[in-house]
Amino acid sequence: MAAVDNRIYAQLSDLVRLQHEARGFSFLPQQPISSVLAGRHNSRLRGRGLNFEELRHYRTGDDIRTLDWKVTHRTRKPHVRVYTEERERSVIMLIDQRRAMFFGSKEKMKSVVAAELAAISGWRTLGVGDRIGAVVFNDERIVQIKPQRNRNTLLRILRQVLEFNHALGSEQREGFNEGQLDLALKEVEKLMGHDNLLTLISDLSGWGEGTIASITRIARHNDVISSLIYDPMERDLPDARPWVVSDGALQIQVRPETALLDQFSANFQNRVDYLQTELHKHKVPVLPLDTVLPVQQQLRSMIGSHR
Repeated sequence: MAAVDNRIYAQLSDLVRLQHEARGFSFLPQQPISSVLAGRHNSRLRGRGLNFEELRHYRTGDDIRTLDWKVTHRTRKPHVRVYTEERERSVIMLIDQRRAMFFGSKEKMKSVVAAELAAISGWRTLGVGDRIGAVVFNDERIVQIKPQRNRNTLLRILRQVLEFNHALGSEQREGFNEGQLDLALKEVEKLMGHDNLLTLISDLSGWGEGTIASITRIARHNDVISSLIYDPMERDLPDARPWVVSDGALQIQVRPETALLDQFSANFQNRVDYLQTELHKHKVPVLPLDTVLPVQQQLRSMIGSHR
């Protein structure tokens, strides 16, 4: 049996090994000033929730805002209320494996980058004690996996991603399903609840007003972070020689001209800028991730340094 190129199709062994790379970044609102996630002061998730643990005597260095004035007045001695972080929160990943994701010009397919980002995000989530769940979708199917705080749930998510990932191929003739992103977001809304985190893992192809409306509803009571997975050729077309474009059935030859190349790059940047502007209105940061550099390297560069 021929070996499978892991740049074209993701492999479970690679996704499991990424557990050791799931460090050096955090999805929590408190971020280094250089992080693209910094400044989410209106976040519904101010770190984590707090659980009351004990009432004890005041100690030098305690924050006076934690003083329990009723107990202090009654006992004539200062007492503080001690809280601990609530250790469980649900993180839902929306993972795109549509045909539009089956593209890569230099290093990896966008669909493989999405699988790797899902793995790293999932391992990081379990590592900080949160629950992990997902909605995985392609052009025909949407699979919902409810959040749990265990390794088996994440492995189930990754295996579902791989099922869709390995079904992608140039021999597919069906058209791209633009409306599937909005349908998948509706499934996400059923899972989200309140005070949780949604991470969108997609190239966001086919997004529109319905997409923004769903994200807006989710963001009212939850945090949302969106990736934007792209290939360098989607941003800058090669200008060295004529190239052939095909959909697997038909093909045309295109002669690159300066005006065409400039317009192509401008269209890509305008799309990214408009999308970022719309999502930022709802405090949703966008993480552009290319298909060339390692995912973990890009995350650490954009989000910042955390252990």
